Amino acid sequence: MSVEGTWNLSVSTPIGKIKAVVELREQDGALTGVAHAAGEKTPLDDIALDGDRLTWKQAITKPMRLNLAFDVTVDGDTLQGTSKAGRLPSSKVTGERQTAPEYQA
Repeated sequence: MSVEGTWNLSVSTPIGKIKAVVELREQDGALTGVAHAAGEKTPLDDIALDGDRLTWKQAITKPMRLNLAFDVTVDGDTLQGTSKAGRLPSSKVTGERQTAPEYQA
C-alpha cells in the first residue's frame, strides 16, 4: 500500500487542535517527507512503513520546541493514531489524503 501523497492532519493537543500538512514521497525505495504547520516547514525523520503502520519523528519550534514521534495506522485515504512529545501525554492524530481535483470539461 502506498502512503505517498499529501495528507491533511489534525492533532488534538492539550492546548487545542493543531492542523498540519504532511507530504510523503518515495525516493529510491525510501520514504521521505516534510510537514507544514504553524508557518514552519520541518523534515520528517526515521519514516517507516510496516504493513499499514506508519511512524516518523519530527522536531518543531512552534507553538513550542518539541520532538514529536508519530505512530499512525493508514487505511486507504485516512489515517489515525497518536503523536507523542517526550513525557507529555499522547495526542490523537487523524488525517485524510488530499485527492487531486477531478478534471471537469
